[in-house]
Amino acid sequence: MSIAARTPTNALTIDVEDYFQVSAFAPYIPRDQWETRDCRVERNVGRILELLDERRAKATFFTLGWIAERYPHLVRRIVDGGHELASHGYGHQRASDLDAAAFLDDIGSAKRLLEDISGQEVKGYRAPSFSIGAGNLWAFDCLERAGYRYSSSIYPIRHDHYGMPDAPRFAHRVRDGLLEVPVSTARLFARNWPASGGGYFRLMPYPLSRWLLRRINEVDRQSAIFYFHPWEIDAGQPRIAGIDAKTRFRHYLNLQHMDGRLQRLLDDFSWGRMDDIFLAGETAPAPRAS
Repeated sequence: MSIAARTPTNALTIDVEDYFQVSAFAPYIPRDQWETRDCRVERNVGRILELLDERRAKATFFTLGWIAERYPHLVRRIVDGGHELASHGYGHQRASDLDAAAFLDDIGSAKRLLEDISGQEVKGYRAPSFSIGAGNLWAFDCLERAGYRYSSSIYPIRHDHYGMPDAPRFAHRVRDGLLEVPVSTARLFARNWPASGGGYFRLMPYPLSRWLLRRINEVDRQSAIFYFHPWEIDAGQPRIAGIDAKTRFRHYLNLQHMDGRLQRLLDDFSWGRMDDIFLAGETAPAPRAS
């Protein structure tokens, strides 16, 4: 019996943004320069869709409204492939950098835009850079009000840019109509360790990442939530001049190996959509009055 047959289905998630939109590049690339950059997201998402189709795997694509507005055909291709379309906000602004009114406007406009393009309900949201934490839990009120049914915006680790290490590790209800589904961590030596992708997946040897995910499946008996970005499979992306050494290391490390590692990951585990795994059997809440 294969590993995939005897362990829970895991949620594969892709944060659809381009290389010049990552938060770490914000000091170097002003937003008014985004339109002038070589946009590579269409090619990279296309490659991801090919990998998923080859293995008959499904995923959730947390997509920026900025991207969807410019590439509506890419949004429709995601949906036509049987994948879940979810929201990453409109302009990749951290929730922790916005007040409640601005955050509500961002998540509401992104949801409406994605739904208009796709013709489907957008149930999920992920904050850029996992930027919901102890200091802005009011964001969950906004998400519920905007009509989202789940969030995947908290990372229960310590990190210099984000993290809420004392948060629950697994899916939990944060408002009557809203689940928080944190990306995955492994509990070892009284501490939460990253086990869900991103730069850690490129940094760690693949067998270690696989072991951590198996531990979540087989010891915790939980579905894991894994994430990555389309730019992470693109070793040929333009290099940004003048960035600091830490940002350069984190962003460009092992990009050339990411495609191969993803293929191994897809083969070693069973993958599905966030909504199918975490909202199955739930009744949608009645709309709230605005």
